[in-house]
Amino acid sequence: MIWYVLAVVLGLALIGAVAALVVTERRPRPPKPVAASAAVVGRQALDVVDAGLRRLTGECLRSGRSLPDLYAVVYSEERLGLLLAGAEEAAPAPWTAEADGERWTVSPDDLHRPGPEGEPALPYALTLTVGLDGADRVLVDLSRAAGPVSVAGPDEEVRSLARAVITEALAGPVGALAEVTLVGSLAGDGLVGDDMPRTSRLHTAASLEEAFARAASAASSGPGEPEPGSSDVTQIFRLIEGSSRIAVQGEAPHLFVVDASQLPRREGALDGLRRGDALLVLGDAPTGWRWRAGAGGSLDTGPLGLEITRHAGRFA
Repeated sequence: MIWYVLAVVLGLALIGAVAALVVTERRPRPPKPVAASAAVVGRQALDVVDAGLRRLTGECLRSGRSLPDLYAVVYSEERLGLLLAGAEEAAPAPWTAEADGERWTVSPDDLHRPGPEGEPALPYALTLTVGLDGADRVLVDLSRAAGPVSVAGPDEEVRSLARAVITEALAGPVGALAEVTLVGSLAGDGLVGDDMPRTSRLHTAASLEEAFARAASAASSGPGEPEPGSSDVTQIFRLIEGSSRIAVQGEAPHLFVVDASQLPRREGALDGLRRGDALLVLGDAPTGWRWRAGAGGSLDTGPLGLEITRHAGRFA
């Protein structure tokens, strides 16, 4: 009798184990990452990002609140997400705060509903595409770096990424007001192709010292504050490096691009880099944001921790 009971118990246990195995095998597995759609890779994605940043600026100005401490943007066809360095759990409509306020999201459809028109996205004009995380497009505000941003790796990968960033800054809607200066050898080595549309916002300089001086001179001799109602830059507030806020009146951010071999190392050489501008260094250099492009097209964003499976230079 005891053996019979034991046999029944063992049989039931075996049946239970088999059933659990079957349920586990039938349980839906996480979907594998899919390739980004043409709508995410193409120009229309930048139009959505631009609309989102303009709407954000307008909502903040209307309500009298400071702009969020934004350092990156992630876009899929379904959602537009803002990654914040400082958590803010109270997001303005139509944004929704997630991840304890470190991420704000919105549906692109909600951006077309009535709301403040916003200003030109000047506070985020150096928010540029660095690549894809699976099916999502990732943009980083280069002006948020505490100093230069360096990109090391195979020469062709680094140059193609830099070319894509420069092109987007000059031809994309988000960077419509940004200025770009190619420094030293990069000014004439074909980094920017002949297919780049001619624009007065692209400059060259023999050295960083000269580039900084020209940018400072242009800013000081600019047209000044625009007239009320002007379609140009109006007074808006811009968050630079943590809690520091400065008023921007007609002053566009500037992206400087230099080869690592021509980056001055002497103390004080980079003091001319204004807060709100960005310095992109091609090659390995001792910078706060040290990125590395892989031979397969990936990008390691170092301290940012953003996973980039295909950098922007590989979009074409």
